[in-house]
Amino acid sequence: MLPSLAIGACAFGAGELVFRTTTSKISVDRENINEVLKEAKNKNQQIGEMISKLESDSLKNNVKEITETVDKIIKALEKNKSKYKKMNNFFNYYLPVTLNILKKYDEIENQRLTSEDGKKFMLQTESMINKINSAFKSQLDNLYQSDIVDTDAEMKVFETMLKADGYDTSNDFRKDNKEG
Repeated sequence: MLPSLAIGACAFGAGELVFRTTTSKISVDRENINEVLKEAKNKNQQIGEMISKLESDSLKNNVKEITETVDKIIKALEKNKSKYKKMNNFFNYYLPVTLNILKKYDEIENQRLTSEDGKKFMLQTESMINKINSAFKSQLDNLYQSDIVDTDAEMKVFETMLKADGYDTSNDFRKDNKEG
């Protein structure tokens, strides 16, 4: 009985250590996520403030769409922080670089450069912002992809159950009854 008691006490102690460590990691990660989201809101606000500084209407529209998309991404992650792992590059690289690109564009735009290099830079930047806009929208879509797949599967199961229980009133179901 003494060896069993010793083994049990060791197992309990090990369990306490494992679960205590896991709990502290989770809270630290959530605090980090909250900080990252706070910083992302700040960067997104700065990106939004750039709109009034820009002259190109198409660029303004793209930047406005970017800020709206980023806002949706942040709100989605605030609701479900477990999706954050997929967004690490987005917050740590894409968002800050987007802001830097816009700041440089504004700086160059204000210089009213007429050289070929200046014009080329402006066109390349406008093209890049358009690509960033598309990429951010794809990022938002990817964030919801697993939810879409899960909900689609759930709807198919539900539809099958409705048919099996005789509650389906779709045209296909009535058509089968008329032919039978």
